[in-house]
This record gives sequence, C-alpha cells and structure tokens, in this order.
Amino acid sequence: MRYRRVTFRSTRLRTGQPWPFAGAWEHESLRLLLQARWRPAADMSETATAIEVTVDLAGVDEDDFEVQLFENGLVVEGRRQLPSCGEDAVYHAAGIPQGLFRVELPLPARIDPDRVEARYERGLLHVTLPKRA
Repeated sequence: MRYRRVTFRSTRLRTGQPWPFAGAWEHESLRLLLQARWRPAADMSETATAIEVTVDLAGVDEDDFEVQLFENGLVVEGRRQLPSCGEDAVYHAAGIPQGLFRVELPLPARIDPDRVEARYERGLLHVTLPKRA
C-alpha cells in the first residue's frame, strides 16, 4: 500500500460546459489505452473526532493499491489480478471483478492530514482520518 497526500483540489465541470479534451479522445489508439475500472465496496462513517473509511479489497496484495488524500476527498486505486484457472477452464459463473479499480470518497469534514492512519488486514483497508480541531 502506498499513501500520498496531494495538496491541490480537484475540479468538476459544470453541466453544459464543453469537455476541454474532447478532440483528444477521437483517436482510436488513445481509446485502446483506456480500460474499464470497477469500484470496490466502501463504508464511511463519521464521529465527533474522526472519519472512518473501510474499503473491501479482498484478493488485492498490499503493494497493488495506492491511497491518495486530497483536501476534499480520499481516492483508493489499484489492480486486482486473481490467478487464472487455466486455458482449458470453462467458467460457469464469473462475478469477482478483476483489473483496475478506483473508489473516490468525498470527505464530509476537514481533516488533519498529519494524523491519518491506514492499515490493511484480511482484505480490508481501514483508514482513520482525524478531524481538524
């Protein structure tokens, strides 16, 4: 697990605004670079002193994901790659998402980035985000 604090805010475009990079996605070679991402399940709760986040990352190695803290949100992204069943295997059910994932969680309060704690155990990422005084 890699953790980094990002010191700039993200911005969202308003409805009706033109997408500034619309022409860039018209090239077929760029579209091939894009891959679909799935979103892991996540819980967020708030107490008087902290925000607690739990993300379900079953089957993901600790070195295969990154936690990014923004001023207004928390982003967890990475890749889950499960072992294959072999070339001759026939799947009868395939419900476990694999590949790139990303979960973005807007923070409901200002936090103290110097006291953030994260731990990864039994496939669950637990992040404690203490609130600013």
